[in-house]
Amino acid sequence: MSAALSQPALDADETLHSTPRVYRFSAPLPLACGISLADYELVVETYGELDADRSNAVLICHALNASHHVAGVDDKGERGWWDNMVGPGKAVDTRRFFVIGVNNLGSCFGSTGPRSANPATGKPWGADFPVVTVEDWVDAQARLLDVMGIEKLAVVMGGSLGGMQALSWSIRYPERVAHCAVIASTPRLSAQNIAFNDVARTAILSDPDFHGGHYYEHGVVPARGLRVARMIGHITYLSDDSLAEKFGRDLRALADGAPREGYGFGFGVEFEIESYLRYQGEKFSRYFDANTYLLITKALDYFDPAGRHGGDLTRALAPARAKFLVASFTTDWRFSPQRSREIVQALVANGREVSYAEIDAPHGHDAFLLEDPRYHAVVRNWFEGIAADLAARTPASAVTLDLQRLAT
Repeated sequence: MSAALSQPALDADETLHSTPRVYRFSAPLPLACGISLADYELVVETYGELDADRSNAVLICHALNASHHVAGVDDKGERGWWDNMVGPGKAVDTRRFFVIGVNNLGSCFGSTGPRSANPATGKPWGADFPVVTVEDWVDAQARLLDVMGIEKLAVVMGGSLGGMQALSWSIRYPERVAHCAVIASTPRLSAQNIAFNDVARTAILSDPDFHGGHYYEHGVVPARGLRVARMIGHITYLSDDSLAEKFGRDLRALADGAPREGYGFGFGVEFEIESYLRYQGEKFSRYFDANTYLLITKALDYFDPAGRHGGDLTRALAPARAKFLVASFTTDWRFSPQRSREIVQALVANGREVSYAEIDAPHGHDAFLLEDPRYHAVVRNWFEGIAADLAARTPASAVTLDLQRLAT
């Protein structure tokens, strides 16, 4: 196993410049599906400095189409997916915390996944890549922390699917989590959510260019299926109010820029919302992998910690020892506030300390990615309390990680 890690530098205006590093693991990782995955890689970015007793680490778990690039600007000039939340002076302040972003197994942003070579064949895994679960990701993340010498996380945090991982951390490794932030998430998908995921997967599976998941060998991409899958998903991430405010029933201008005088009475793109969804689908199909989409939506479907306890979420969360922040958004109809309240009620029943915020925001599920002042104030205040506790008992010096020691 080998590993490399560096701290991103800050320029004059304190912009993070992040550099991804690859951790390679040779010890087999047992997966929930019954297969063990050996010789896998995880791509990681870190921000800030680890303190002397390694107590200020924050693990950020990503959602469906995100990655290890949480914050800052990468070599391509692209900002991290949660850059408005994580960074110097931000709600998750990298001047106080050592933040870790990990790209999960099965993803298409560098960690081992369907595009990677299958050691047994030398060809891309494709559809043969094993099905992974939220619990598998958490186990892989725990192994990463072992290599980094981090025994306990100050915070594990995530939104949406990332929130599922954070919740799983709290019950799978309770002794390794001091605080847990579960944002816009759920303890299990509803039947409606599973249905949306199945329709999206069917769009991909039905694409003639899918080739049973081995499209890499044919030099094609099932772009049509990916576009439709993204369009379906994107609708569920937004609220009716936000769509109405942004697009309403506005008609798209003609190709020459002239306004439409009326309906075209055909099946082309006429409404602004149609144009927007086609654009989102097209963009998604150019950077995301279809097999990864299938894997990650299945991981969403399978997550149900209460399922192993007869549906009793209180029993499922009984092992948790962390202090929690749970946040939801009023117009999030995909992972509604009711789901977050279920988590809160189960934690309270177990005597856990919980802060709960239900943010009145118009943006739907995507609100957890946006810069709502009330939402960010809640997160900032919660993290400031954690930072104050750490400062009261932590030496001022920081740790410089020894790359030679880590490279074994």
